[in-house]
Amino acid sequence: MESTVTVTPATLPGVLLHVAVVRPVFVWGQPGIGKSSLVKEFAAALGLECVTLIGTQLAPEDLIGVPELRDGRSRFAPPESIARDRPYCLFLDELNSASPEVQKAFYSLILDRRIGAYELPAGSIVIGAGNRASDNALARPMASALLNRLIHVHLRASADDWLLWAMGAGLHALVTDYLTARPDHLWSKPPKTEEPFSTPRSWHMLSDALLSFGDDLDEDVLRVLTTGTLTPSHASAFCAYVKTVRHRYGLDAIVRGDAPWPRDPTDRDLLYFFAEAFRARLVKDLPAGREHASPSVRRFAVRAKGLLVELAEISLECAQLVVAADENGMPALPAWFLVEVTRDLPRLVAARA
Repeated sequence: MESTVTVTPATLPGVLLHVAVVRPVFVWGQPGIGKSSLVKEFAAALGLECVTLIGTQLAPEDLIGVPELRDGRSRFAPPESIARDRPYCLFLDELNSASPEVQKAFYSLILDRRIGAYELPAGSIVIGAGNRASDNALARPMASALLNRLIHVHLRASADDWLLWAMGAGLHALVTDYLTARPDHLWSKPPKTEEPFSTPRSWHMLSDALLSFGDDLDEDVLRVLTTGTLTPSHASAFCAYVKTVRHRYGLDAIVRGDAPWPRDPTDRDLLYFFAEAFRARLVKDLPAGREHASPSVRRFAVRAKGLLVELAEISLECAQLVVAADENGMPALPAWFLVEVTRDLPRLVAARA
């Protein structure tokens, strides 16, 4: 299931506070963006124990229980994990990854808040969560009868929300500083092949590894850690970023003219990193219309064209990367700046075409 109407991690608790207390909710979202953690934190904020059932690990009898005889009659005895005396939060994680039989077993629990003769205590809440089929995750089509029993909320990753949390949680400064500069690298679409990809969860794992190693981490081990947790292009860029921090060599120095573009073949990863960072700086600082550009911004645009010339002399590929279209084929940089680049840097534009 996809939706253009989404909520961020910061706004999800407020939505759940008013919705989950009256109706069961299903939270959709990409892998690794914190759905499970957010639900557990929400339950804790309400003072409710969070009981998690993972759809992929359940059989129907794990929900409906087993029959028992009482006074000569049989009845189903619900499992101890569900049959509780005090109100709680029942979290159905990976619900849409469960088998059709398990999904069917959830019907009465979700809609009627009961299994057999057992009814959830008043004040209990039911929340489900799962990934989307488009995320290449283990997800099954949700039956319409189950789909219609839930209020659906779509969660999206938010760099601002995650960084605020990460800084408070003490994540490694290299991770938080890098994602402050490159928030677009917080999450990437899951690949169709079996390889790591960037998510808030994988950045958290990388931070834990960096904190465990301390300052003794060399470049080879750093490369192992990043390629084992992040999207390949993000891993390469992060390694280059760490190198700039360790050598006190940054894009600001290049823009000011205090340092040149790196030319040594062994620093090609740095060159690509600076080219991507330079592109991000242009996207951020150049206004859509030239008439809105202040004198200082116009001076920066002139300086940027000069830097592009210097970059193209070292690597035409890196210079192309700066002015390339976005992933949807649309211009990433303002049209007025691209017109000036076309006029002043025909070699670059011809190569780009």
